[in-house]
Amino acid sequence: MRFSVTRNHAFLLVETSCALVARLPNTLAALERGDIDLYKASKVMQLTREVSDEVAAQVDAWLTKRLADRDPGAIRGSVRHAVQKFDPDGYRERAAKKRALRHISLEHDDETMSTLSGHLPTEVASSIYASMSRAARSRRNKDKSRTLDQHRADIFAERLLAENGRGKPRAHIHVYVDFLTLVGARDDPATLAGYGPIPDWLVREIASDPGSTWSRLITDSATGQLLEAGGDKYRSPASLARLIKARDRECTQPGCHLPAEVSEIDHIVPRARNGKTNHHNCHIHCKNHNLLKEEPGWSAVPTGDGGMIITTPSGHTYESAPEPFHEPRTGPEDDETQT
Repeated sequence: MRFSVTRNHAFLLVETSCALVARLPNTLAALERGDIDLYKASKVMQLTREVSDEVAAQVDAWLTKRLADRDPGAIRGSVRHAVQKFDPDGYRERAAKKRALRHISLEHDDETMSTLSGHLPTEVASSIYASMSRAARSRRNKDKSRTLDQHRADIFAERLLAENGRGKPRAHIHVYVDFLTLVGARDDPATLAGYGPIPDWLVREIASDPGSTWSRLITDSATGQLLEAGGDKYRSPASLARLIKARDRECTQPGCHLPAEVSEIDHIVPRARNGKTNHHNCHIHCKNHNLLKEEPGWSAVPTGDGGMIITTPSGHTYESAPEPFHEPRTGPEDDETQT
């Protein structure tokens, strides 16, 4: 009562505090230094609550230098990656139980509206959303009387209510995985664009689908980043566009995780100010953040390979750079292809 919080919020605060003291000392130290706040610390706790004390300690140690200056979504992705890395068998067992709980729910809202939602395996939900988004963009090009969200909602309803539909719409979802993980020689987590780390066994299930197609991406073993490419034309050539989308995977604005497939390739320094069309000055921006950078007071300076330093109207600066595909590797056996 003194803190005026709900029972559930109070339980979360107590659970987070106990976990930080008993199982997550490095995360607690980051909180005490001011590198993260309690909300970000709670993300670490929530994703490690079902693992053993030993695994929690490994995840906590691995996160030591991966918490500062990161948004909650990025921290959540790192924790998810670490849990899969240090507890692959436990993760698979928990995933199987949760996938068995898939369901559809209906909640009635006010003013003649209701919310219909599905709790689905992530590769299925991502594919459904991508398919509807692609169809919605096509309709939006012909019918401007409805917003993209309205078109997407209408397509959602039409597809569910169709009684004589034939086949199933297919959509592209983008998964980034080590070649050795794909063939079973390594068990590192892969990345599903817009979601984050997914386990090796799920990647191989997706790859076994006869409709799956794969493209080869070569990474720098020392940095985990894609190798260089460039271009001089205003319209990014197809090869450069593929590289930028694969390298960035999502909108590069701090805190935004919209997949590259539904975002745009943008110049950090605008073409009108002699900005070049190459992999250093081009990056992925969602439409909203592409428009935001044109507002007064906003500016960005490229730092190389798609990275940038953003200055806001308040004068604060934020640095952004594409996440590497993997940890730095030094041995010749670690040099490999990304797929």
